[in-house]
Amino acid sequence: MLALLSMLIAAPAMLMIHLLESELVLPALSILFFSGAMIAALLARTDSKNVTLEDVTLWDIAGAFTMMGCAAAIFSEPDQVALFFEPLTRD
Repeated sequence: MLALLSMLIAAPAMLMIHLLESELVLPALSILFFSGAMIAALLARTDSKNVTLEDVTLWDIAGAFTMMGCAAAIFSEPDQVALFFEPLTRD
């Protein structure tokens, strides 16, 4: 399960780093980490046997993804987030 969640985050993160402009990477990573946290929390909620990996549960992984998403959002500037959504406002 941990390997699946890691690949779910690592593969899109590498694509974002290589394909996006440098000022757009942190806002995009924060969205990716929050999405990963949501998926991990949903898996933890539906998992009836509460699988642990050396006392690390899916809830811990969801919390770690949330903290990384918060850190990426904090380090990004508001102007960077505006650039991320700029194509949506162009007519």
